Amino acid sequence: MKKILRIINRFNLGGPTYNAAYLTKYLENDYETLLVGGQHHESEESSIHILDSLGIKPVIIPEMQRSINPILDKIALKKIKKIIHEFQPDIVHTHAAKAGALGRKAAYDLGVKKIYHTFHGHVFHSYFGKIKTNIFKKIERDLAKKSTKIVAISEIQKQELSKIHKICPKEKIEVIPLGFDLKKFYVNIASKRTNFRKKWQIKDNEIAIGIIGRLVPVKNHSFFIDVIQKAIANSNKKLRIFIVGDGENKENIIQKVKRYHLDYSTDSKIATIQFTSWIKEIDEVNAGLDIVCLCSLNEGTPVSLIEAQASGNPIVTTITGGIENIVIENKTALISKSNDQATFLNNLMSLINSKEKRVKFSKLAVEKSKEFDYSYLINNIKNLYDN
Repeated sequence: MKKILRIINRFNLGGPTYNAAYLTKYLENDYETLLVGGQHHESEESSIHILDSLGIKPVIIPEMQRSINPILDKIALKKIKKIIHEFQPDIVHTHAAKAGALGRKAAYDLGVKKIYHTFHGHVFHSYFGKIKTNIFKKIERDLAKKSTKIVAISEIQKQELSKIHKICPKEKIEVIPLGFDLKKFYVNIASKRTNFRKKWQIKDNEIAIGIIGRLVPVKNHSFFIDVIQKAIANSNKKLRIFIVGDGENKENIIQKVKRYHLDYSTDSKIATIQFTSWIKEIDEVNAGLDIVCLCSLNEGTPVSLIEAQASGNPIVTTITGGIENIVIENKTALISKSNDQATFLNNLMSLINSKEKRVKFSKLAVEKSKEFDYSYLINNIKNLYDN
């Protein structure tokens, strides 16, 4: 049986962990896989419970962290090389930037024949200044030359990598969308909705709007608060806002809410705007919401929107990353350009004011989400390895 060493940045809650976990679990009849990753950041929710539920025992390298640290990165690289030397994998498959840099260098230096890398997103815009971004592009171009194949998670991302940022030729890129086990989002929606709305004291005539994800600048929560302030001021319906997640930008977001004199809470106290931190029962959250928003400046595949659709939630989003491959414009989601407050607000108000439209979007959303079942991911990756 061939061996795969699968390396991800860190075991935080997000698309890469789900992707790596499902591949590790459901390729076990064909490949022996060792899953390796860094420690989640203290501001993030751990994803180890996902691995535990699938019976996966990962190897954790604490030194492999999100930010660049020459000393820790050198230690992490040495540890990865030791793992490769002992495990002797036929394939090394890395996921996301830090794992991709250290994992591919280690694999190439030690002569691993097949090296794959999945871009779950990229940092080529909206993260850093021009000089730093160009340095990262050069590094990725060099790493791409060391790779057997590059995996993009959407056709749009493939175009970005090949045509716009020129990381590698398009012939070297395979498009394989992410896959998820969405069964829990399809069942017991009514009871989950009741539980969530009872916990947060959401009345039947109130509209619950949520944004789910890390509280970091690239997710653009500042824009979201600007829009929400206007929505609250202009709506004749009572709105309840749920900011689900945590991160380095939380205090800045709270300060913006304060400047607008909006009622908010960071604990169980009931308020117009609830900062809930991370909630593991995300299927219950989605069941309780009426509308889900996304305002990101840069995304790979937004898992929150796939899960929202699986729960039947209509979406209001900016256009970024692979959004167009995830939703159906004007049928499951209303889309605007980045930082276009007027259009985003108009889209949000149209769903707030029309229950009929929300119900119509909901039915199509559930069907659309089924395209992201993990079985497609498993088959596509197996074909990639076998060929």
